[in-house]
Amino acid sequence: MVAIRVEPTTLATRPLQTAGVGRDLPIRMFNGQMAMLDAQGASRPYLIEAIPQLNTDSWRLLPDGRMETTYKLRPNVLWQDGTPLASEDFVFGWRVYATPALGHSGLPPFNAMEEVVAPDSRTVLVRWKQAYPDVSFVASFAEFPPLPRHILSEAHRPEQLEAFTNHPYWNRDYVGLGPYRLSQWEPGAFVEGTAVDSHAWGRAKIDRVRLNFANDPNAVLARIIAGDIHLSDGSSLGLAQAAVLRKDWVASGSGNVLLQPSQWLAAHFQHRPELADPKVILNPTFRKALAHAVDKTGFNETLYDGMGIPTDSLVAPTSIWGLAADRGAAKYPFDLRRTDQLVQELGYRKGGDGVYASATDGRLTFEVKTHAGKDNEAEVAVVAGAWRQAGFDTQEFVLPATQGQDPEKRATFAGAYTNGQNCCESAIVGFTSSSIPTAETRWSGPNRTGWSNAQYDRLADVFSKTLDATERESQVTELVRLHTENIESVSLFIRPSAWVHASSLRGLVLAPPEGNMSWNLHEWTLQ
Repeated sequence: MVAIRVEPTTLATRPLQTAGVGRDLPIRMFNGQMAMLDAQGASRPYLIEAIPQLNTDSWRLLPDGRMETTYKLRPNVLWQDGTPLASEDFVFGWRVYATPALGHSGLPPFNAMEEVVAPDSRTVLVRWKQAYPDVSFVASFAEFPPLPRHILSEAHRPEQLEAFTNHPYWNRDYVGLGPYRLSQWEPGAFVEGTAVDSHAWGRAKIDRVRLNFANDPNAVLARIIAGDIHLSDGSSLGLAQAAVLRKDWVASGSGNVLLQPSQWLAAHFQHRPELADPKVILNPTFRKALAHAVDKTGFNETLYDGMGIPTDSLVAPTSIWGLAADRGAAKYPFDLRRTDQLVQELGYRKGGDGVYASATDGRLTFEVKTHAGKDNEAEVAVVAGAWRQAGFDTQEFVLPATQGQDPEKRATFAGAYTNGQNCCESAIVGFTSSSIPTAETRWSGPNRTGWSNAQYDRLADVFSKTLDATERESQVTELVRLHTENIESVSLFIRPSAWVHASSLRGLVLAPPEGNMSWNLHEWTLQ
């Protein structure tokens, strides 16, 4: 029995529409990938026999700057309905995700792909427009999943994309390549998976896994202590509950708490002029003033019992890019005098009520949003409260759980939005202009704030084509400098995800920030 915070809208690895939060375990249960990161951060072949190696027949750089990579599929891999996986399923997946109207064609890896072909039923050949470093597709933001032609090919028609995105395959009739097949989906209650014999890495040792939808972390805490829940997946328990369990429950040998530093928590600002309210939010001086009004050290004790990792950038210190990012990050230490100085430079003064106002714009009022979730709600309250105490008239607003999974609602806020999202390289490449969600892309895209910087776009493009690791480190340093000096957001913490498991559940190990804690799910045992 597992507790996850929200009911997923889809089980797909790469959904056609934004699919909400806390999806690592559902994705891992029902899907297979070309390769996967293990607990040491190394790429392991999954659906393929081997990962392409540079300067071999499997990974060829061409004289004109393009390249080709070749993948051999493992034999006898089956979709969970018994249909053999074939290279044509990857070709079909590329055609779907390269459809501009579905919102993925401008995102990695599809923006770098020229063509995907199937020389035979077990060989996938990718022709690239450019050099591209992550040829194993292990980055969460650059996955290249196959799609079952035998289920979806007839539905994929350019003139009927709405019907295609609403096809029952994407949720209740899902068929994947992971260790478990979907056996039952009870709306509002749970999703259940049953182990399959055809899994590429072998049959899972636990026959059945049920994911219970549980958005009350205190209720989850009580069920874990009572022994009704074997695992919390990193989304259903907050750090406050994890702190409770670490004191007595872990000490008694009842279970363990693994803290994966994977979530970058920030207060993001609206950068679209037509949406930003008040307009002063568009001024980086104002955003820097707000950054100096945040006491991260105090917040860490208040919010996380000291378990958070204060950060100046969107990259975790434990990431492979951690040192490079720190070299580039602009720092905004807690300093209310500096806040006051910057705000006064913009023409605002504190009135008798202690709130900043100007003769032309009146009171400095703005909304701070987040989406439902105990950690989210505690965080927005603390951040908005700190800004109020500094002299800003802030109002908090929490989107209900259903609206929190609506990509348009998440992107069209007016003032600031606090939330956690994947950190590190995923976050870095997610802030290009091409990643801004719009109505035309069905609000798909990670750059929900609408932040746009031409210099950042150019460097991110170079970064995506660079193969040398040392050069990429220098590029990360400069990308982080641009992001933090232009202050797209106020970086707050790398918020660990609490994976809590009973002592009877064996096999979980701590994964790196870029990885999936359930990568070895098929090896877990329940005693």
